[in-house]
Amino acid sequence: MELVHFIQQPWPWYIAGPMIAAVMFLLLYFGKDFGVSGNLRTLCTIAGAGKVNSFFRFDWKEKLWNLVFVIGALLGGLIAREWLSVSEAVDISEATIAELKGLGIDNPGSSYLPASIFGWEALSQPKYAFMLIMGGMLVGFGTRYAGGCTSGHAISGLSNLQVPSLVAVVGFFIGGLLMTHLILPYLLTY
Repeated sequence: MELVHFIQQPWPWYIAGPMIAAVMFLLLYFGKDFGVSGNLRTLCTIAGAGKVNSFFRFDWKEKLWNLVFVIGALLGGLIAREWLSVSEAVDISEATIAELKGLGIDNPGSSYLPASIFGWEALSQPKYAFMLIMGGMLVGFGTRYAGGCTSGHAISGLSNLQVPSLVAVVGFFIGGLLMTHLILPYLLTY
C-alpha cells in the first residue's frame, strides 16, 4: 500500500530532479538537444511542408526520437492523470484562491485548468476564444523567435550552458510575471 500511495502523490524535487538530470546526461552523451516545439517542425516536414518552404527541408528522421519522446510524455501524462492521480485539485494558497475568485474564476484550485476560462463553454464566449487564439499565436511566434520553447531553453539549453537560453529563460519569467500581475487581471475583469 505504501508504494501505491507514493506513486499517487507528486514526487518531491529530490526524486524528480535527479531523474530529469539523468535524462539530460543521456541526451548530452548521445549528442541530442531536447525541446518540444521542434516537433511541430518535424510533423510539418513529414506532412510535406518542405515543398512549400525551405525551413522544412531537413532530414526529419534524425528528429524522430524527439517525436517519440513527446508521444511518451503525452502517454505518461494520460496514465498519471487516469490511474495515478488521487484528485484533480491543485494545492494553492488561500491568498491565491481569493485573488482568482476576485478576478471571476470559479472554483480556483479544483482542477489544473479553470473551466470558466479553458472549458468548452468558454470557447463560446468571444472574449475567451480570442484570448486562447491570441495566446496560441503569441506562444507560436515567441517559440519560433526565441529559437525554442521553455522546456528546450530551460532544461536543455541551460544544462548545456548556452547564454541565449539563459536570456530566453529570463525573458520567459519576466513575461510570465507581467502577464500574471498586469495583463491577465485586466483581461479577466474587462
